[in-house]
Amino acid sequence: MVSMAAACLLALCLAGCGAAAGGAASGAAEEESRQEVASALQQEPQSGGAYTADTRVEDVIQDPAFDGYGRLIFPVDSGYWSGGTLGDLRLVWYNHIDSEKTVEIANYFKDHAEAGDAVFYDIYTQEEKEDDPEKEDTGLFFFRGEPGGKFAVCNAGGGFAYVGAMQDSFPHALELSKQGYNAFALIYRPGAQTACEDLARAISFIFEHAEELQVDTGCYSLWGGSAGGRMAAWLGSYGPAAFGGDDLPRPGAVVMQYTGHSDYTPDDPPTFACVGESDGIASWRTMQRRLQALESLGIPTEFHHYPGLGHGFGLGTGTAAEGWLEEAVAFWEAQM
Repeated sequence: MVSMAAACLLALCLAGCGAAAGGAASGAAEEESRQEVASALQQEPQSGGAYTADTRVEDVIQDPAFDGYGRLIFPVDSGYWSGGTLGDLRLVWYNHIDSEKTVEIANYFKDHAEAGDAVFYDIYTQEEKEDDPEKEDTGLFFFRGEPGGKFAVCNAGGGFAYVGAMQDSFPHALELSKQGYNAFALIYRPGAQTACEDLARAISFIFEHAEELQVDTGCYSLWGGSAGGRMAAWLGSYGPAAFGGDDLPRPGAVVMQYTGHSDYTPDDPPTFACVGESDGIASWRTMQRRLQALESLGIPTEFHHYPGLGHGFGLGTGTAAEGWLEEAVAFWEAQM
């Protein structure tokens, strides 16, 4: 279609050169046609090849390689993101979005999907989705590590209004997979209760399909930023069964970023937390007090706060927080 549109544009240009005597109306019509063809060239969906920063978000969503789940790569509610291309993507409440990482993640999904690898798993049956249509917008994206390696579930924030996975869980899961861990990123139903129910279901799904997924279920970890940090902490405190999941062990470690969550129990897992000192949404002192309370109960903790850094920094690339994920991995490994 691109070549046809280009040929039409070329024909229009040639016709314009050979018809100087045409009236003003003819010239206006030709100019309108040129604009229509140029627009068609700009809107023609990409096919094949790698994504770039100039790839339209809509082209990723509609890529047939994703078999319908491409729409869950980005927030389902379009009111919480902006930018027509991968390089321009912006998410509400998030800062320091790395466009190179966005492109890398999109290409990871595409490459593995085209190679026949499963990169997305439904956690609810079709019957359950029909009973509750909101469950249509859930599932697990899988970033594979070493076969038989331990697993982590990463949970993005978004104020329990949307799921900011491209900044707050996909990058973390991708980096964990590079270190050999099997990492999942959960797309959940907004709302504190439903989000925790979906996380409980996701953990149960992973345990049930551990052999197929080739994961070690011992000392798994839960990760989360902002609202996702609350999810990880709640499941760590009370376990999957408390939110409708199977009767399973609580995580071996919880890794939290920038959340004002203050609830805890004497049975909480070892907890790593980090936050910026200039976070206007989650006070670093609130996080510090919670970690101190856990430590007073004999629960291993590690806490980091970064000067001048605000909310939603994700991996923290190029900021004072850069490298925090490696410290969190070391903390998790110390619990194994």
